[in-house]
Amino acid sequence: MGFPDRIERTLELAHPPREVWAALTTAEGLSGWFGEEATVDLREGGVIRMSWEGGPRCELRVERVEEPSVFAFTWPVSGLPADDPRRTCVEFRLEPIPGGTRLLVVEAGFAQLAEDDHGKAYDSHVEGWTNELGELVAHLDAA
Repeated sequence: MGFPDRIERTLELAHPPREVWAALTTAEGLSGWFGEEATVDLREGGVIRMSWEGGPRCELRVERVEEPSVFAFTWPVSGLPADDPRRTCVEFRLEPIPGGTRLLVVEAGFAQLAEDDHGKAYDSHVEGWTNELGELVAHLDAA
């Protein structure tokens, strides 16, 4: 039996692409909605370090930077041991639209997991993106 491999969300944001790009790719932007603290080395192969208050720390590996339209990173799969090499890839695509930006978010790579790991990780990330993207909207609207 196959498992869903990807989570996909599309948002229309009432903010220009440059503001959305900054929220996705800068330490100040990421720490405003995605985590509590961030450091960013914004280049392919660079590392983004994220931490959450009272929670985990993780390293994201930058895979694509095509300013101002595509940003992608890989990160460890939640629920797996810290030394597990499997990662999912998150890609953000920004498209200017009248009055703002259309943002497509795709996280893929869940099909590589065993059934028990897949269910936990996939469900956690589906819920996580719902919450995090709501925080992105709030962060942008508050700016």
